[in-house]
Amino acid sequence: MFTDKISFNDMPEAMVYLINKVNKLEVLLSNNAKSDNTTETDKWFNIEELCTYFPDRSARQMVYGWIEQRLIPYHKKGKKLQFLKSEIDNWLKADKLKTVDELQAEAVKAFNDKKRRTQL
Repeated sequence: MFTDKISFNDMPEAMVYLINKVNKLEVLLSNNAKSDNTTETDKWFNIEELCTYFPDRSARQMVYGWIEQRLIPYHKKGKKLQFLKSEIDNWLKADKLKTVDELQAEAVKAFNDKKRRTQL
């Protein structure tokens, strides 16, 4: 719409044009952010944020112990430790203890499998 040179008389019209363009860009960016595949589960934590995220508010020394034993998923960029929320959530869920019903179902399945193998 505008060429290289804008006169003083064109300034109000140029400002309206620029404001409309900025508004359109904001709408496009917000729509893109909504459709972006990065979710809250892909948030990066530093060690302090991780300690406060844990349900039992684990101490930093405890987390460093887990890192040393390679028990917890982590990423290291230079000297900085980083933790991906989705990996931490999966790690926390992996330590779930089985219920009595789940243990009994596994025992019955194992017994039946063994019984079937001996009959063959």
